Amino acid sequence: MGKYEKLRQKILSGSSDSNINFSELCKLLIRLEFSERVRGDHHIFIRYELIIYWSEEDSAFIVEVPELPGCMADGQTYQEAVTNAETIIQEWIDTAKELGRPIPSPKGRLIYA
Repeated sequence: MGKYEKLRQKILSGSSDSNINFSELCKLLIRLEFSERVRGDHHIFIRYELIIYWSEEDSAFIVEVPELPGCMADGQTYQEAVTNAETIIQEWIDTAKELGRPIPSPKGRLIYA
């Protein structure tokens, strides 16, 4: 069993959470295809599929989150668009919680095109 599989098993067992090295946890989440955003001391991991494309009409990068209806963002650069999308995803989820609406579980990868 590899290093990350051992860490994954340790987390899933629910034992010794305080002994899990934070940097190793971050590396595991990245290996599991979560995207990471760091704001100050906070690390935010998301796993919703992002569709990113350039819009000539808007002169901006557009990001759509197909698993969250109506969830979109834009930005002048690719990174700005992704950063804005990560913020909008969290706001979408927070709003759904406030309204008592269901929040779709992230599937991670599209199964359609």
